[in-house]
Amino acid sequence: MPSQPYRLLTLDLDDTLWPCAPVIRAAEEALYAWLTEVAPRLTDCYGIDDLRQQRRALMARRPELAHDLSQVRRVALAERLVEHGYPVALADEGLALFRAERNRVTPYPDVAPALRVLTGRLHLVSITNGNADVASSPLRGLFDLSLTAAEAGAARPDPAMFHLAREWAGVAPAECLHIGDDPYLDVEAARAAGLAAIWVNRSGRPWPEDLASPLATITDLVALPRWLAGETDAL
Repeated sequence: MPSQPYRLLTLDLDDTLWPCAPVIRAAEEALYAWLTEVAPRLTDCYGIDDLRQQRRALMARRPELAHDLSQVRRVALAERLVEHGYPVALADEGLALFRAERNRVTPYPDVAPALRVLTGRLHLVSITNGNADVASSPLRGLFDLSLTAAEAGAARPDPAMFHLAREWAGVAPAECLHIGDDPYLDVEAARAAGLAAIWVNRSGRPWPEDLASPLATITDLVALPRWLAGETDAL
């Protein structure tokens, strides 16, 4: 058995269970193509990179929105639409289009098989600082609960999502294991909340020298079910 029998497994989404950057890029391109049709005065003035910079500026100007990336996108787009004489309602339509495209993710091939093995063995909760909707993804039905920073009211490294997951499952911090790709927002944030954490390093990145080593480092989820079942040498 692992040194601690875990009852709750929390998993990050973007770049842990699927590649993120290609999906966001495709979603932004789809949104921009739609904007060129419905709001050409806006796209005559701003490109995709301009709109991205304006969202970052909005997050700095209104930090109370920064944890809710959907709201950031909606508000930033609404500002630009009004600026060019278009109705605010187009921002909601644009956000709906973006989110539909944003959920066209392709999980890494190891993910769904591993999650299917774990389903029913322990509580599975997805957590994300982003705005992906697991129920609209190919991983629908494999999680008991899915939490976003928008729902928790704070993005990691704030512990809010970890606390919500534990409260829902009724487990102590020592009974929870987190899996994620970011050394700071996943591993260190989980440890600060009292959880154990495993680092998913799919690209061979070096571990930051300023952080203590994670419980384990894995390149995929293939061996995780065996390790959780007690095969301590599986990872």
